[in-house]
Amino acid sequence: MTTMTSEQTYAPRPSWLARTENWLDEKGKGAWIAAMVLGFIFFWPVGLALLAYMIWSKRMFTGKSCARRGKARMMTTRSTGNSAFDAYKADTLRRLEEEQHNFEAFLERLRDAKDKAEFDQFMDERAKRSDGDTAEA
Repeated sequence: MTTMTSEQTYAPRPSWLARTENWLDEKGKGAWIAAMVLGFIFFWPVGLALLAYMIWSKRMFTGKSCARRGKARMMTTRSTGNSAFDAYKADTLRRLEEEQHNFEAFLERLRDAKDKAEFDQFMDERAKRSDGDTAEA
């Protein structure tokens, strides 16, 4: 019988769902798509649930592979043991996440402005057509 010493720590084992997600992430986007297709073949609600999850978690539309994203996520949470560097890393990551959020917000405003411009152009053309129709009558 083995006993735990004070230096040993107990890390809870992730759930089967988390282990499956990590395994699929390691295999890449193709594995996610294969799992989704198999889900549709064997029991369509599973395939639909996987498709919804892939869209919700943005796994479907990223240019990077899931495996690289998973490894990057693990690297950001691991401590190096150097508290000054860990503080610097945490501050840099926080700043980068804030910049990413600001950039995504900028892109959203840009898309909204483009949509509004296209809609305004459509309404102007429609108004011109209806003015032309009433002038002919």
